[in-house]
Amino acid sequence: MQKPCKKCLLAELGETDYTKSLLEYIAAVPPDQRVGEELYQTRLSLCRKCDELQNGMCLQCGCYVELRALKPSQSCASAEKKW
Repeated sequence: MQKPCKKCLLAELGETDYTKSLLEYIAAVPPDQRVGEELYQTRLSLCRKCDELQNGMCLQCGCYVELRALKPSQSCASAEKKW
């Protein structure tokens, strides 16, 4: 059994059918339904530093941070609202 990867995003976990499908879905989100690339990378950078990130998932809410960070209407699920 693979150990949990603390502070890892999906893209860093290695390719499985599941991670590949999620990353393809994220890539297919139309530009008008996503934040700009700079803001997206800033959000992901903050998530990478968070102790609540494990295997690409936020332990606060159960979302995949790469998808949550992409959406303009979303914010960090942490009580501190890191982004």
